[in-house]
Amino acid sequence: MSLISPACRDALQVWLESLSALAGRSENTTNAYRRDVADFLAFMTLHHSERQGLAALERISVSDMRAWMAQQRDSGVGARSLARKLSAVKSFYRWLAEREGFEPTAVLSTRAPKFTKKLPRPLAEDAARAMIETVELQSSSDWVAARDVAVVTLLYGCGLRISEALSLNGADAPLPETLRIVGKGNKERIVPVIPAARQAVDRYLELCPHPQSATAPLFRGVRGKALNPRAIQGVMAKARMQLGLPATATPHAMRHSFATHLLAAGGDLRAIQELLGHASLSTTQAYTAVDTARLMEVYNRTHPKA
Repeated sequence: MSLISPACRDALQVWLESLSALAGRSENTTNAYRRDVADFLAFMTLHHSERQGLAALERISVSDMRAWMAQQRDSGVGARSLARKLSAVKSFYRWLAEREGFEPTAVLSTRAPKFTKKLPRPLAEDAARAMIETVELQSSSDWVAARDVAVVTLLYGCGLRISEALSLNGADAPLPETLRIVGKGNKERIVPVIPAARQAVDRYLELCPHPQSATAPLFRGVRGKALNPRAIQGVMAKARMQLGLPATATPHAMRHSFATHLLAAGGDLRAIQELLGHASLSTTQAYTAVDTARLMEVYNRTHPKA
């Protein structure tokens, strides 16, 4: 941040605060935006051999943007990461241009590099069940084994992100038939809790040696502190090696499997979107790897014919 002028640094901070307060961006998201925009501003300082004040930022040209893009590529930044960085810069510029009253065309007209979106790979239904069963065998401690099963069952049975499962606290137990989950961007959704997930959590609580309270984390580490997601990632890595599953069989793959298996069973795409907490249907379509043939089948079956 030392390369950035005080005026730009202050503007960046005000923008980030507005994202948190008004747009509901998570701390991780705002930190990523901070890094991306700060790196961009630092590059412009070096590129022009002087600190870029707000007036200088208004004069950034198409050639300046090309120079930044080329420098990023030369530094080994991939197309996907560069597209994310450019998105952050454009978002900052839209806000800054509106505040300062200038035309940000040079920045906003910069095209993001093309890249192929990687779709998460779901587990087959029998592999998902085998994963839960094998996770239980990874610990010699009954309560730790029950804990790991409870977490992985929530990921697969309720479509939770691992961060969402580990954010539950004692007040959420015993699990009700529906949970109010606060996901990315502080977006709330209601998630049905299947009996298998409630039973898995109940068994964990019966065996857990650490006292529960309404404000304490529901899932504990061995020493009683909040469970670190790396523990679940590690136990699933061991289980997938035993099962001969690929490296893509991660905690997030269990959430993806939840959505994919619901869709295959005839679940409504809009309903799955709500269960996952996606802001747009297009995100759900990509996430669940909906193929054109299936969509056309549904279309032809349900669309009224003239």
